[in-house]
Amino acid sequence: MIRVGRNWVGPIRIALSLLGFPFCLCTSGIRPLTSFSPDQFIARVSKSLSTSGCSLCVLPPSVFTMPCSAPHNKARCPKYPGSETQRFPVPDDKVDWNTDWPQYRPVGYTAPSVLIKPVWADQDIRSFSPRFNALDGNVDRRSHEGDYRVEQGMPLNPRGRTGLTGRGLLGRWGPNHAADPIVTRWKRDSAGQQVLHPVSKLPVLQFVSIKRRDCGEWAIPGGMVDPGELVSLTLQREFSEEALNSLAASPQDRERIHERITQLFNSPGLEVYKGYVDDPRNNDNSWMETVAVNFHDDTGNSVSELPLQAGDDAGQVHWIDLDSVLSLYASHSQFLEVVAKERHAHW
Repeated sequence: MIRVGRNWVGPIRIALSLLGFPFCLCTSGIRPLTSFSPDQFIARVSKSLSTSGCSLCVLPPSVFTMPCSAPHNKARCPKYPGSETQRFPVPDDKVDWNTDWPQYRPVGYTAPSVLIKPVWADQDIRSFSPRFNALDGNVDRRSHEGDYRVEQGMPLNPRGRTGLTGRGLLGRWGPNHAADPIVTRWKRDSAGQQVLHPVSKLPVLQFVSIKRRDCGEWAIPGGMVDPGELVSLTLQREFSEEALNSLAASPQDRERIHERITQLFNSPGLEVYKGYVDDPRNNDNSWMETVAVNFHDDTGNSVSELPLQAGDDAGQVHWIDLDSVLSLYASHSQFLEVVAKERHAHW
């Protein structure tokens, strides 16, 4: 991994282009962009690099113009998270399983935390016979993307090659289902009036965000769907545990939290996304999928009045203004963009 300063962004971009390499700049401060010109993009990159470092990854330029159809990118970043394991490099034109590539030699890796056989993880694939593309007992091995391929008893990532086999940090072979509750409210001034953005003149939304302990990135407070659990219950449980620390609350406070949360989560939610997540933990045989649902406290007298308190998996928790400059974990920025546009708010 190469660390680059802001003055090197332009020269590196030009050099890679002249050499014919596909690329993108991967950093915690930059997300895929969809409508910037090259000059605007470089300006955006330079501004971000002034306050943070940058990692250079070999990825397709199409990510900036066609994020919906481009192959997964975070799932191909060279170093697998939480380890020293390097993925086998997968160029853009070799991601598709239908592309013949006899030279493909993916690296096998399953994290020690998974190999010790915790209750949330499957056994080794050679020791049992999971029913892929089906409800396997209480474990849902169906994908939101439709049926996925299974070859030699191994499920294949529906978005293509990643350079890594096994399970990595994920517990399940095949899809690992999560739920992401996006809880929002209108930003208000001291008089209780909605705050308008000075440029767009649109009302500003705020959402509850946690800072993940594992990677330090800000994210929506989601989590894994337990076997046999309804997604609606997962959404409510994860928000209560991650953003309100309900597990550590007193019985009286827990009852108050439950009442407010139930009231909000029983309201009609806006399903923002359902499907594959471009997650750095993904690999050829195990990947993340999620259902992201927006629950909006329109009047500000529901969950907005509860004090936020980070749970065990969160380092911090705050109400954060929705804005296109946000850089968040995995695909969370894309989810929030949908929320802002659906609610006619600033983005």
